[in-house]
Amino acid sequence: MSGRRRWILLVPIAVLVTALLAGIVTWAQAGSVQRDLTSRSQAALAAAGLPAGSVSFDGRDATLTGFPPGQALRALEVVQGVDGVRAAKFEGDVVPVAPSTSQAPPPSAAPSSSTPPPPTTTTTAPPPTDKAGVQAEIDRMLAEAPVTFVPDTARLTPEGEQAARGIAVALAKSPETFRYRVTGHVGRGPGGESAALKLSRDRARAVARILTTNGLTTKRVTYRGLGDTRPADGGEEDRRVEITVI
Repeated sequence: MSGRRRWILLVPIAVLVTALLAGIVTWAQAGSVQRDLTSRSQAALAAAGLPAGSVSFDGRDATLTGFPPGQALRALEVVQGVDGVRAAKFEGDVVPVAPSTSQAPPPSAAPSSSTPPPPTTTTTAPPPTDKAGVQAEIDRMLAEAPVTFVPDTARLTPEGEQAARGIAVALAKSPETFRYRVTGHVGRGPGGESAALKLSRDRARAVARILTTNGLTTKRVTYRGLGDTRPADGGEEDRRVEITVI
């Protein structure tokens, strides 16, 4: 009996030691990933001429600090473009400001008479505040201007990028409690299921980045790729991006 009791006591000790060693290995690997992402992100920022701020990581999620508003948007795009970065955000209430490239409008011509113009009666409908209304607006915008990509890549066409930015601006006006999921779909191709899955996920990620750099926080946007597993119905394009209110 004494030998059996010793054996019974050794089992939980062995399990505990194994779990402790696994935890140490996981912690060391996580620290190595964070250091690597920090180093590569800082190098990318320096190469882009943005050395003013700093970047730190919690796992694969980046936090940027110290960037002036005029450089914040570009810094966020650079860090999100580093391979392995899952998401990026600013610490505190930093509002990215894109540098203005437009020229001042020419002075308007003097009126031909002293009669004031009649008051306008045109009004703009307020944006929807319910999930069904917001989803309907997203679907309408995607139907009018789909998000398109360069063939066989996750790089948006100029028209596709413009469409994604337009949706981002519209969603930034929605209630802050609403969250959004970007889903990528691609057609069946020669690369097989794994290639289709990766391409669809990369495309969804590219659109999610545009949403988070144009008014939405990273906590409100998720993305996924479904490859060629869900072909479109009714003759619609298999290669598409969907944005869903969740």
